[in-house]
Amino acid sequence: MTYGGSRRPDLAARLRRGQRVLKSRLERPESVLALLRAAHESLEPESIGKLVVNRAEEWFKASACGVFAADLDGQVAGLASKGIGESLSPAALGVARWVLGHGRDFASADLRKDPRAMGAAGAVLAWPLRCRAQTVAALVVMERQAATQVPQMLPSTGQALGTILEGPAQALDNALRLRRSEALSVTDDLTQLYNSRYLNQVLRREAKRASRSGRPLSLLFLDLDGFKGINDRHGHQAGSRALVEAAAVIRRCARETDVVARFGGDEFAIVLPDTGSEGAAAVGDRVRERLGVHPFLESNGLKLRLTASVGVATLPDVAASAEELVRAADMAMYQVKESGKNGVRIAQAE
Repeated sequence: MTYGGSRRPDLAARLRRGQRVLKSRLERPESVLALLRAAHESLEPESIGKLVVNRAEEWFKASACGVFAADLDGQVAGLASKGIGESLSPAALGVARWVLGHGRDFASADLRKDPRAMGAAGAVLAWPLRCRAQTVAALVVMERQAATQVPQMLPSTGQALGTILEGPAQALDNALRLRRSEALSVTDDLTQLYNSRYLNQVLRREAKRASRSGRPLSLLFLDLDGFKGINDRHGHQAGSRALVEAAAVIRRCARETDVVARFGGDEFAIVLPDTGSEGAAAVGDRVRERLGVHPFLESNGLKLRLTASVGVATLPDVAASAEELVRAADMAMYQVKESGKNGVRIAQAE
């Protein structure tokens, strides 16, 4: 883009020229109230992030901007962005990590030469979104073009920006706290799979959907054979690590649409929507085979082997409700146990 036949002013130059206009925009009471009201209308972090990104694009006329926060695993991820494609994403994430880690503003004339967060970007400005004395997110504004000097705002403009971002920061903090508490309420602490409470919720919901649509719904129950021996011979800590490894193997065998849960102890379950008994049995066999070749506790100097007994039940073949589906899969699994373990059995109608 050119301005009167010349190159577009860089980010630092635009800030110098537009400080007064930017400050007046940020200090308008109607702007502050409108942003505050809109932010508190949503409980979705992504929606709040998008709201801030849209305003930042308007304020700074930058080619790229985004809002970033730590996800449930503590990894920094984008909530919303504009103009940040694959080429700028690593640089934006690097800046966001720095801001979230230090809780301070970030400014760079050329990120390619900045040791704090080097990346394929030019001029960058970033600010922490703070609530309750904690940094909950980072707003990053960037250009591909380097600036002739470090972009800076007057203290009064920076103060106005901080004030207008207080409302979205509080709303974002509330939304992120809600999401984390919801995730914790449905997640197994040890394996990070879904827990039995969430499994039951999903089964009831999917059973109703399957009954309405006439599509099959399968449930796979899996019990690790000989797991008690690991606890007895190597201790409960080793047993816990083996469960984590087993959970990872099982998760990799499932599709994105499947729900994998730890039912309790060394028992796991997979809910397979739109899947008949033969397809579910094939998944069960794949899980059993991959568990059988996995070297459990290899990082501890051991290479233990575990097998699995798998029961499969399908609605409407052998069940008409979620409760009947659980009983049928559980019974099929125990029939495998009784007949020698390390196998897959499809529940049959009585």
